[in-house]
Amino acid sequence: MRFSFIHAADLHIDSPLAGLSLKDKAVAARFAQAGRRAVEALIEQTIASEAAFLIIAGDVFDGDWKDVSTGLFFVRAISALHRAGIPVFIVKGNHDAASVMSRDLPYPDSVTVFGAGKASTIALDAHRVALHGRSFPNRLTADFVESYPPRRDGWLNIGVLHTSLDGTRGHDGYAPCSVEDLKRFGYDYWALGHVHAAAVVCDDPWIVYPGNLQGRSVRETGAKGAVRVTVEDGRVIEVTPLALDGARWAHLTVDITDVAHEDEMLARCRDALAEAQAQSEGRPLAARITLIGATSLHNHLIARRETLQDDLRATAFQLADDCWVEQLKVKTSLPARSAAVEAGADALDADRLLREAASDPEFAAVLADLTEIIKAKLPKDLHDEFDRSDALQRLADDARALLAGEVS
Repeated sequence: MRFSFIHAADLHIDSPLAGLSLKDKAVAARFAQAGRRAVEALIEQTIASEAAFLIIAGDVFDGDWKDVSTGLFFVRAISALHRAGIPVFIVKGNHDAASVMSRDLPYPDSVTVFGAGKASTIALDAHRVALHGRSFPNRLTADFVESYPPRRDGWLNIGVLHTSLDGTRGHDGYAPCSVEDLKRFGYDYWALGHVHAAAVVCDDPWIVYPGNLQGRSVRETGAKGAVRVTVEDGRVIEVTPLALDGARWAHLTVDITDVAHEDEMLARCRDALAEAQAQSEGRPLAARITLIGATSLHNHLIARRETLQDDLRATAFQLADDCWVEQLKVKTSLPARSAAVEAGADALDADRLLREAASDPEFAAVLADLTEIIKAKLPKDLHDEFDRSDALQRLADDARALLAGEVS
């Protein structure tokens, strides 16, 4: 017997796309529906694949709803699966744990949400599949996996689990466990959630993160979606990624080493944007462009960064209505000879002035307070922009380049 099922996780319905609203509210509005479009694509793909069932391994919601429309949207979406005769199996993760959500809505009878007390088993006799799962009772859960039941011999055993595993993938320790812990259960497939980067952690047995359904910031680039799992004669034989995202993020690194003219720099950026737009396959695209390399344009780029950023945004709109440059970052440097000439010139020593200012306790305190105020107003995904220990040196470098660029 051959059949397939769909494994998704981390839908985070109605979670905002971080950073866009800070740049342009009109653009943010264009991207705002991306998460819902991704959910609709998941439902459409599940039906089109004639899947035996759909698994959602946690974090359907990003947290308690701001209004009931978020819950109603999801009920409407999965009701299409109910009408198609496709059951859905869900565990709650840390974002939509029982302690987080203040209310819920009735799901169709074909939807099973695993309980939070301990893991339980659901048997699908028609396909000889045993699904074992457990929802989160609260945001951070330890000693969680131990409650999963033993395998059912002669059946395809699937564990549904929202976990960071051992935490090495940069996530907090939610339902911590190791790959070896999971192997000891003897299950055939572990349908994991929580980690937003898709990964086949192991293929004997299969331990799979499908990644989140929709990228939410420039830190979550590339195609996002779910996986289709093909089963034949009681064995998983194939795991196929499915791109279902409603919008896409890209981080484009453009090397302009030895580029001496602004027009050439803009042309290279335009080419990188065009390639990324083509790869997005008609989806809205938000791209961050980072310029690197040693170039005589370095000071000019620092001084004109905002103007050049606007120029690139205009260029992006020529490619597509929904192509947006989220930010232009300048990480270039002067060629060695130019830097040596500048260092020997009788110019303003921005490094020295900033070091002297930083040694003033009052100045240091004001700078620290301002940094914390800015961080508090930013989405969490953008906090790393203010967490680097070399911030003062970068400030000095940019100040020197800005001054040189303005007077050149």
